[in-house]
Amino acid sequence: MYQVLMLNDDFTPMEFVVLVIQEFFSKDRESATQIMLKIHLDGKGVCGVYSRDVASTKVDQVLDAAKQAGHPLQCVCEPIE
Repeated sequence: MYQVLMLNDDFTPMEFVVLVIQEFFSKDRESATQIMLKIHLDGKGVCGVYSRDVASTKVDQVLDAAKQAGHPLQCVCEPIE
């Protein structure tokens, strides 16, 4: 299994991060806000845990959405140890 992580930056609006988490990770607004705050405070946060293929697709979707919106938001997946 792989966890999908979003990384903090000083440019992407918090509201955009919340919307991305809601849209691509099917979280409610409160859960998405909590994940966004973890990303903001800790430098990264887990958005979900998936098989390798699904995690990779989620990363691509987030990066595409961020690029289209003109934000430098970064998202990665890594295996769970």
